[in-house]
Amino acid sequence: MPQVSGFRLFVFLEFVLLCMPSTFRAEPLQAAGQIPADRASQAGILWSATDVQHVYGFPDVSPHKKGSLMLTSDDLTFTGKSGSAAISRASITAVSSGNERVELFGITGRIMRMAIPDNGGLAVAAFAHHRIDMLTVEFRDVRGGDHSAVFFLGMNQAAEALRSFALDGKPARTKVAPSCKNGLTEPGSMLIMAPDWSGAQVPVVYQGLVYEHLVERFRKAKSVARVYRDGERLPAGLCPQYTVHLSVTGFKLGSSVKRAMLGPMGMFVGTTQMVFDVKLSDRTGGVSIERQVKATIRDESESTNVADKIAKSFEKRFEKAVKASEKTAHTPSDAEKL
Repeated sequence: MPQVSGFRLFVFLEFVLLCMPSTFRAEPLQAAGQIPADRASQAGILWSATDVQHVYGFPDVSPHKKGSLMLTSDDLTFTGKSGSAAISRASITAVSSGNERVELFGITGRIMRMAIPDNGGLAVAAFAHHRIDMLTVEFRDVRGGDHSAVFFLGMNQAAEALRSFALDGKPARTKVAPSCKNGLTEPGSMLIMAPDWSGAQVPVVYQGLVYEHLVERFRKAKSVARVYRDGERLPAGLCPQYTVHLSVTGFKLGSSVKRAMLGPMGMFVGTTQMVFDVKLSDRTGGVSIERQVKATIRDESESTNVADKIAKSFEKRFEKAVKASEKTAHTPSDAEKL
């Protein structure tokens, strides 16, 4: 481990302690942003937290927006500076938690570490991090489509959130798989089935993010006119042109802290990896994809970013296959040339 002078390390530590949010300096008896049980009951609020970051998946809220999250017997509401958005409590089918250690101050912290001479930044990286709780909320929209919303909470807040969600005691609805047999093909439409996760032990937060990023990536794809979610009711008499199936075959959870702390070695030791077998079928017979897709996080970014890497990689392969199919379809045969 590279050495750093005591004075330089002391100066950096002092700076960290001064800049560190108060919620991370000590663990209070009550999680930050939560309302006491007696007050919450009177206000009809089951659970509430401030300093929440929306990672992905909540309707009408941009990724990485910060705000507060509140659960009542009727709704789950996220409120930020630009407004609020809510989903019905009855639409929620499952809730889960997890935690991840991330580097303090993000890019600012990296720049600060780089400024420390004699490779002292590697030593600082060993402690310049904190734990965050991750909350994954699974729900269905009005058309039956599956969704997952992921939030970063303050330390030790997810457990209380899970207990509060369970107060309602509403059972999850039975999953309904979409079916399509003899309908007409809706050009450019795509049905993305929920991935098969039986091939590896994958935390729920990664499962939700992979699916949400897939849906979003293909919504923006040039060759796709409409995307349907798993469970969504299809238009009467119509069937999607493309259907996507993913099966996970490998998952390795790395550590952004290790990647930061170990320097170049972190490129190999702390990696987060995901591997899928991907199958895309086309009702018109123009495009067919069956291959393995891999994604790896080697830099100091959050490990959950592997989900978007998987989605981006598959979307690129799809666009490439569509272009190849169109090129073949427009290539004149020898008879046509004559």
